Amino acid sequence: MNMSGYKEKLSAVVITYNEAYHIEKCLTSLLEVADEIVVVDSYSNDKTADICQNFRVRFYQRLYSGQIEQKQYALSLTKFDHVIALDGDEVLSQELVNSILTEKKNGFKANGYSFNRHSFYCGKWINHGDWYPDWKFRLWHKKKAYWGGLNPHDKVTLHDGKAKKLDGNLLHFTFESLAEHETQTHNYAIIAAKSYFNEGKTNGIWSMYLSPLFYFLKNYCFKGGFLDGRLGWQITVESMKGKWLKYKYLRQLNSGKPIP
Repeated sequence: MNMSGYKEKLSAVVITYNEAYHIEKCLTSLLEVADEIVVVDSYSNDKTADICQNFRVRFYQRLYSGQIEQKQYALSLTKFDHVIALDGDEVLSQELVNSILTEKKNGFKANGYSFNRHSFYCGKWINHGDWYPDWKFRLWHKKKAYWGGLNPHDKVTLHDGKAKKLDGNLLHFTFESLAEHETQTHNYAIIAAKSYFNEGKTNGIWSMYLSPLFYFLKNYCFKGGFLDGRLGWQITVESMKGKWLKYKYLRQLNSGKPIP
C-alpha cells in the first residue's frame, strides 16, 4: 500500500511463538496500516519464522523472558513515534483497518487508541462475559504512554488522558481446544504467582476462594457469560481455576515451597 499521503508513519510490533496458523493473517492486516513491522519470535519450532520471511518485516529471534520484557524489546527496535502492538494470533478487521487509516491520515490527534477485541474460541466467536466487549489499548505515541503491568499480563497506560476507542474489532484467534486452554491456565498461574512474589505481595487463604467467586458472579452472571452456552461455562471454569492456582502457588512461594 502507498503510505505517502499520510501525515504520520506507524511502526507495528508483533511477538510470536508457534503462530504458524495465524501469523500470515496477522501480518497481512498490518501491512495495510504500518510503514514497518518488527517481529520478535521466541524461537518457534513450527513454520512461523519461514512465513514471516515471506513478508516485508524485520524479523528477530530472542529467548522469551516475559510478555512485558519481550514487548519492550520489540518496541526498542521501532523507528517511528507511533506504534501498534499485536500478538501473533491477532488480526485487524477491515473496519478497524479503515479506522486506523483515518486516524493516520489526520495525524493521530489522540495520544492513544483502543480496539475492541473479539475472540474466536474452540470454533466459536465469544460474545459475552469479560471476553466481549474487551477493549485493548494497542496504538499510541511512544512518548505519551508506557508499557507495564505484571507478567503474564502486560498493559500499556497513557501518561495523561484517555485512549480514543476506534470502530472495528481486533480479531483474536485463541485456543482450538480445551487442552490448549488448560495448558495456558497452568503456565500463566505460575508466571503470575512468581510476579506477585517478586513484587513482595502476600495473600490470605481467602483470596484463593473469593477471587474465583467474584469472577463467576461478575463475568458469568452479571456480564452474561452464560449466554455463550457450553463454551461460556468452559471459559469461566478455566478463568476461575487460573485465579485459584495463582493464589495457591503464591502461598506456596511465600511458605518457601517450590511450585510445579
